[in-house]
Amino acid sequence: MQKTLLSLGHGYSASALAKLLIPQGWRVIGTTRKPEKFAALKAAGITPMLWPCDLTEVLGRVSHVLTSAGPDAEGDPILRHARDQIIARKDHLTWVGYLSTTGVYGDRDGGWVHEDSVLDPATLRGQRRVKAEQEWLTIPGLPVHVFRLAGIYGAGRGPFAKLRKGIAHRVIKKNQVFSRTHVDDIAQVLHASMNAPNPGRIYNVCDDDPQPPEVVIEYAAKLLGMAPPPAVPFEKAEMSPMARSFYSDSKRVRNDRIKDELGVKLKYPTFKAALQAMLAEEQAQP
Repeated sequence: MQKTLLSLGHGYSASALAKLLIPQGWRVIGTTRKPEKFAALKAAGITPMLWPCDLTEVLGRVSHVLTSAGPDAEGDPILRHARDQIIARKDHLTWVGYLSTTGVYGDRDGGWVHEDSVLDPATLRGQRRVKAEQEWLTIPGLPVHVFRLAGIYGAGRGPFAKLRKGIAHRVIKKNQVFSRTHVDDIAQVLHASMNAPNPGRIYNVCDDDPQPPEVVIEYAAKLLGMAPPPAVPFEKAEMSPMARSFYSDSKRVRNDRIKDELGVKLKYPTFKAALQAMLAEEQAQP
């Protein structure tokens, strides 16, 4: 069935894509491990499926597949459960998207990376992502596209929410810089790729404006009329192991390929433009 997307591990980025597709007449089927999420999925126009499940029948009815599930110690959880089912139905599929991370590049001490840069992940998460990418890309005949996402933010997720909850940090680490991407730009990149499939291709998804993390927090606080959190040296900052691990990588990510090959014009090319628009949208709500 054309214009039908199966979203495996349906989450934040996939939800943004669904909001783009459904008004265009697409049917979206989303898997979740939590039955209590069914009502919200249905309210968003998505047909819910409880995971894990047998995908044989549904794969015969969809044209596109997006997988958002992160790998674990045993590899990619979707392929572990349903590799044979996916392979058996690969001829029905026009496009398969795998959401990865720019963490696969590792630490570049603030230098630039692009899609053909050597992969040198510094964290266990990044190492697992490299293996998962290869698991998907090496399935013969499957039209896989890999999207390496930078730090994701958008409505309900980002510096505003952290500042309001009092959990934002202004951690200072020399030469630390991150690339970011607004969830709506992830959606439009995925959509553009779905309209121009190129199996085996890898795309970085990020904005044009890599910045140190404290700069973003400071600007968000300014927009909210709040004092920024106190500056804390990285060595003295109290953070979870997960949060601390994000500071092990410092790099700037190039996004030329999504522009040159997919014709994407970023909705939010800078974090300032995005934060201004997010706040304006909040303030416009009744």
